[in-house]
Parts: sequence; structure tokens; C-alpha cells
Amino acid sequence: MDEEWFPLVDEAGNIVGRATRRECHDGSKRLHPVVHLHIYNKDGDLFLQKRSLTKDIQPGKWDTAVGGHVDYGESIEEALRREAREELGIEGFEAELMARYVFESAIEKELVHTYRTVYEGPFTPDKEELDDARFWRIDEIESQLGKGIFTPNFEREYNRLKQQE
Repeated sequence: MDEEWFPLVDEAGNIVGRATRRECHDGSKRLHPVVHLHIYNKDGDLFLQKRSLTKDIQPGKWDTAVGGHVDYGESIEEALRREAREELGIEGFEAELMARYVFESAIEKELVHTYRTVYEGPFTPDKEELDDARFWRIDEIESQLGKGIFTPNFEREYNRLKQQE
């Protein structure tokens, strides 16, 4: 398989270089861009995906509907649309930028571009990437926060976005 290349960026999002996926996740904290898409239905429910049990990071946990890395040479918008198509089979949606922030874990540092859209379906989830996907009522999410059901990334971002409303 060809090596995946990601752009390296500064905190303003300007490209300053490139590195492989492995290099971005080796603890060196090279800042690279990612996209997240929060999908709501007309009732305000939030669509989440359950990560496959075969994933090396956070297997079996519920997470943001769409999330992925930006490939080198790809725009943020192109990455958002590619990831939505690959993970959930959705196209033709209008996305609104909600936030941009730096996320840092033990092994990586990401410039996260978070979008939202209202979309009712249909969805065609990638069975290799995720084990389940469905709309959650907001009160249902709230009652399960902090119980190990969701990824820590999702919980942090959910709380961050809730404070912005």
C-alpha cells in the first residue's frame, strides 16, 4: 500500500510541510489538519457512528458522524466531502464551519475543522470502518456522557460546541 501523506500546518492552517501518517502519529506532535462533521436531523438529533472493533484507537466507542485526515494536496472542503462519502455514503449536503481548534493527545496533534449539517439520509455506512450508526436524541447523549460509551474526543468536542451555543 502506498504511504499516506498529510500536510503539516501552523495553527492558522497554513501548510508548512508534509509527513506520513506514521510520522504524524509517532508522538512527535507534528500539527496536521483533520475534519469532523456533525450531522443533525430536522428534530435536532445528532447522528453518531460506532467505531469498528477492529480500529486501533477507541474501538467500539460512539464518535462524531464523520471524521478523518486531510490528505496532502487536498483542501479542507474536499477532505470533508470525501470522508462523508467514504464513511457514510452521503453527498450533496451544505456544511457550516462551527469551530477550528488544536487537539493534542499522547501521540498526535491535530488542527480540527468542525462542521455541521442538517441531513436526514439516506446513509450507507462503511461496514469496515464502523459497526453501527444512528441518530441520538440530545438528552440521550447527555445521559451517557462520562460513562465510557463515547470517545474522549467526541465528548470534549460535544462539550466545547455546547458552550458555543
